[in-house]
Amino acid sequence: MCGAVRFEARGEPINANYCHCESCRSHTGAPVVALVGYRLEQVTFSKGERRIFESSPGVGRSFCGNCGSPMTWEGDGGDGPIVEILVCTLDEPQNVTLLNHFNHAEHLPWFDTADNLPRYRAFDDEDPYMTEPAVSFRRE
Repeated sequence: MCGAVRFEARGEPINANYCHCESCRSHTGAPVVALVGYRLEQVTFSKGERRIFESSPGVGRSFCGNCGSPMTWEGDGGDGPIVEILVCTLDEPQNVTLLNHFNHAEHLPWFDTADNLPRYRAFDDEDPYMTEPAVSFRRE
């Protein structure tokens, strides 16, 4: 928000998803969070230093130490460390195409998005990309 921390992600992302989990909602104060994920080596923090709160063992959630804006989820993506960037912290968030909804079993009952993307109950550590669909959702 204030520009004290700047970062760059290079190459194609490994994922781009909505997350409905309680932890992501608490970190951002939003009913759902849009994240785009990269391998750790694809992301460079070029200005300022982010602060990282360890929200659970092995999971960091970064934020700007100057203005407090949340920025990332950081942890093991199954094939090594990943950085999932909150899409709306990007200079051009409109250029990210989201693919799925994860942790939909934790979604708030009064909030939904008007899209036809697959919704998954959880984020399965055995299959770090997706689990079975929670609902069949179509807006007419």
